[in-house]
Amino acid sequence: MSLGNIELGRHPASVLRPMRFGGVAVDFPLLVIILAICAYGFVVLYSALEENQALLFRQGVRFGIALTAFGVTSQIPPRLLRMWTPWLFGMGLALLLVVEVNGDIGKGAQRWLDLGVIRFQPSEIMKLAVPMMVAWFMHERTLPPKFSQLFVLLIIVFLPALLIGRQPDLGTALLVIAAGGITILLAGVSLRVILASGILALGAAPILWYYMHDYQRARVMTFLNPESDPLGAGYNIIQSKIALGSGGLFGKGWLNGTQAHLEFLPERSTDFVFAVMGEEFGLLGLLLLLCLYLALVGRGLFIAMQAQETYTRLLAGALSLTFFFYVFVNAGMVSGLLPIVGVPLPFVSAGGTSMVTLMAGFGMLVAIQGNKKLLAP
Repeated sequence: MSLGNIELGRHPASVLRPMRFGGVAVDFPLLVIILAICAYGFVVLYSALEENQALLFRQGVRFGIALTAFGVTSQIPPRLLRMWTPWLFGMGLALLLVVEVNGDIGKGAQRWLDLGVIRFQPSEIMKLAVPMMVAWFMHERTLPPKFSQLFVLLIIVFLPALLIGRQPDLGTALLVIAAGGITILLAGVSLRVILASGILALGAAPILWYYMHDYQRARVMTFLNPESDPLGAGYNIIQSKIALGSGGLFGKGWLNGTQAHLEFLPERSTDFVFAVMGEEFGLLGLLLLLCLYLALVGRGLFIAMQAQETYTRLLAGALSLTFFFYVFVNAGMVSGLLPIVGVPLPFVSAGGTSMVTLMAGFGMLVAIQGNKKLLAP
């Protein structure tokens, strides 16, 4: 029995695999959405960077490196990804320990390793390594995880997160916890375990507050009442809200944002670029970006649903939903719905390390989509 040229039980490779361009497997819907977001981001950054072509060129170089990472990881079979996962996770932990002992200090935080040629944050590796390790651990085990297995999974997630939090880098630590936590949830954790974890988290809040740095506590208090210190800790979020509100429905127009160009809005090319977009392109411009993000997440979840192994299903789902979490945190932070934790807007904020990590993750999604097992006849 057949439907067109597709026989039931015999699916041609073109149905199960992404198209190929120059011998390279490419998931075109995924790639087109990513390129559209990045192009939109470059338009906004040109304004946020005060039309500085040199800085925009540097961002273009970073994008080229990120695109290369996308191409490399998209060609690694999931079988090899699974084999290399423990080694990647172990290397990430080792690099975090090196940072703890002899890391490069910048802006009061010890987060970087300076190798002379490049300077990077090993914590970015764990954004991928943690969900990969959780998926690897559960690959040949029965789902949902048992209580003893949950204990191991929590160690996998919280050990690197604690090392990152000591740098201090609370934002990245929370993202690593989110990536690992989402992977565990996708493994089928029961509702009782989720509720118990929420209660434990609330109980641990006073302990976390005790170990937080003064500036981190100030961010939480500013979130609760930014007007208490309008010229100090609350300045950033107040100016961000003004920028978003002044944009209205259609915005003031490209290059016409007063909050950004009169330098009222801080970190306008990095953490608060979402506010620049809202001021210049209005609510409709923000909705366009959010629709592109949702389309990208939806494509990732579609790939996850088609995956035929536990490792690839968990990894693809976790990478997609973690990306959504990044967008949610940045948009919530800029609009005053969440505390400021220093999370960049994916594919839009200036910077290279985060973009390379995200592109490498989406390259893994392409690899998962392109290396599915053909259905048996």
